[in-house]
Amino acid sequence: QVQLVESGGGLVQAGDSLRLSCTASLSTLSVYAVGWFRQAPGKERESVAAISRNAGNRYYSDSVKGRFTISRDNAKNAVDLQMNSLKPGDTAVYYCAATQPLSDTLLFSRSHNYAYWGQGTQVTVSS
Repeated sequence: QVQLVESGGGLVQAGDSLRLSCTASLSTLSVYAVGWFRQAPGKERESVAAISRNAGNRYYSDSVKGRFTISRDNAKNAVDLQMNSLKPGDTAVYYCAATQPLSDTLLFSRSHNYAYWGQGTQVTVSS
């Protein structure tokens, strides 16, 4: 079992950067595959990025590819999401999720694959 807490959200202007952190307690996050998702008002939750347990594989949605970077910080027991060149369309509540994979190289882009979720952090990008 793992508890996840997201941090780093806020209100920024278009073109700015933010760094979100997903910090774990009760367990070591390095044994989990982790994903970041977001949900804008009136829209379904969508996958943003994912990272395998060994950090060797990473996934990005087309909408964030080239602007967002997912990474592990095992010293902090966290997975970070660096978001650059933010756009108003990135406005959403961002959630991190974790699950124990069958291998070090697996990652998951679909929410139903994840067993544990954080409470979310709001990101608002003004134009």
